[in-house]
Amino acid sequence: MREETLMKKTVYLFSGQGSQYSGMGKEICEMNPASLQIYECASDILGFDLAKICFDGEEAELAKTGVAQPAIMATSLAVLELMENEGIPFEAVAGHSLGEYAAMVASGMLSLEDGFRVIKERAAAMQECAEHQDGSMYAILGLDSDTIAEICASIDGYVVPVNYNSPAQTVIAGETPAVEAAVAAFEGKARRAAKLNVNAAFHSKLMQPAADRFKQAISGISFHTPAIDFYANLTGAKLEDFSDMPSYLASHLVSPVQFVKELNALQQAGFENYVELGPNKVLTGLVKKTLKDVTAVNVENKKTVEAALAKLQ
Repeated sequence: MREETLMKKTVYLFSGQGSQYSGMGKEICEMNPASLQIYECASDILGFDLAKICFDGEEAELAKTGVAQPAIMATSLAVLELMENEGIPFEAVAGHSLGEYAAMVASGMLSLEDGFRVIKERAAAMQECAEHQDGSMYAILGLDSDTIAEICASIDGYVVPVNYNSPAQTVIAGETPAVEAAVAAFEGKARRAAKLNVNAAFHSKLMQPAADRFKQAISGISFHTPAIDFYANLTGAKLEDFSDMPSYLASHLVSPVQFVKELNALQQAGFENYVELGPNKVLTGLVKKTLKDVTAVNVENKKTVEAALAKLQ
């Protein structure tokens, strides 16, 4: 059974923003003390004690963009450190939005230090942009993405689909009055809309000032060709061109997350094990709603480590 399981192709998935919670990563570091080095590296670059905030901080502090983004990334990489010590092989990486940055480190595209330098700049650019816009985001449930796009296009003002999360969940974003008008139209069709706890329209053109600032800020960072396959939100496919990653990452801030396409591409490439590393299990749920006949597990604490290893070993 072990041989058969390990012969199956495995992709590591990395969690996105909004998955943070107080206490995340603490059990991982207790199980695998080497994981604490990830938080120490981040703290040196950020200028504050990230482990303390992740392990014992208040939810409100963790929710701040400048904290949440490096915190989720550090926790995902702390789990990766443990899984690598357990000898679980993986052949590809993918992340959801913010998760792509942990995936870049995991694939060897970015050093750990540069990964945290990049995410520090991303968070700062996004936070500044958010303070100067009236944007919002909602998840629309139970309606196909084509219909969602049609309704958004019929609304006065700017509102567009930005996260294609699963066949039954698409996130829309844009100017708040237009977004709220779209939500009213969806609720008129008896569809549920859930407001996201963000203060900006991420992955839309309203983030262009952030994209411009971010691209300039990371222009001196060294990006490398990854050692394993890297699947991308922007295209929903395996990324082949790594020659201008600052431009890719700037576009990523203002473009939709094609997560459904990405998962379908991974399955078509023969991946059967989908292992989410990081807080909560949002991506694991999206995999289960999108793909059939695959194994999807999340790893974030002692209980989930043991359950995942039992399935993967």
